[in-house]
Amino acid sequence: MTPRPSTFSIVARDPEQDAVGVAVQSKFVSVGSVVPFVSADAGAIATQSFANVAYGPDGLDLLRDGHSAEEVVAELTDADDEAPSRQVGVVGGDGSVAAFTGDECFDVAGDIQGDHYTVQGNILENEATLDAMAEAFETTDGGLPERLLAALHAGNDAGGDKRGEQSAAMYIAKPEGGYDGGNDRWVDVRVDDHAHPIDELERVFKLYDITLLEREAPAETMSLSGETAEAVLETLSELGFYDGTPSGEFDDEAVAALESFRGMNNFENHSLSVLEDAIARGWEEVKSEGETAGEDDATDELDGETKLIEAIWQGLSRLDRK
Repeated sequence: MTPRPSTFSIVARDPEQDAVGVAVQSKFVSVGSVVPFVSADAGAIATQSFANVAYGPDGLDLLRDGHSAEEVVAELTDADDEAPSRQVGVVGGDGSVAAFTGDECFDVAGDIQGDHYTVQGNILENEATLDAMAEAFETTDGGLPERLLAALHAGNDAGGDKRGEQSAAMYIAKPEGGYDGGNDRWVDVRVDDHAHPIDELERVFKLYDITLLEREAPAETMSLSGETAEAVLETLSELGFYDGTPSGEFDDEAVAALESFRGMNNFENHSLSVLEDAIARGWEEVKSEGETAGEDDATDELDGETKLIEAIWQGLSRLDRK
């Protein structure tokens, strides 16, 4: 029997960014290679539960031809003899939303639609999984990536896949959103096999975000100083980028160390002043989160590179993505 990617997913659109995307989690290896299909000039589709992967390209073609999401779902399922075992969610670039859950999908199975999104799942622990996903997407602040990730976390926390966790993916397209503007692949991150794939997906996305996605320039920047500067320099020293004696002064030697760290990690997407500003704003937030977290999650247990990356991401988060 062909294994089914029984899973929960969200398909959504951000009209302000002109972006469409899918986020998904499953007790199924490499779910990102099966479920999500996205194109900036058409929309986004998630196909699951004995997934018919032809639903992806065929559905996107129908969206490009001007069909609504409802029409796409009807045409795909009407032509499929095995539709009762399928599940699909569609969001068109025009804002139309639709989903289908076949009568033969294993319980708990269902779908929920709202403005610019649809959530769907099968072999779920409970119906609360889908409710939690919808609420999280609607109430979370931030851009489309943050809202999609929030929906996955909320669904998993509410029950998630009855069989457990294994893989997760997030794929978002926007016009000229890809590397150097050469395609529409704005966000494309996957975790194919992991004990906690949504957590790992979020970690990978933050690194991807810093490295590849652009932000609006800040109106003003902060400099590192005092205890924060000393702590950052201690970390850069531990990582082998700084040879001096850490102090509260972030001088030219310190800036050179930060530049080396930036180059090693391919963070040239951001100027040194913007990176310094991000660390200055994000370091205490990362430290505070560690102090209030459980012992296993404490920031002090994180390695130095992870601390710096998390601080940069937190500091950059106040700036809108381009």
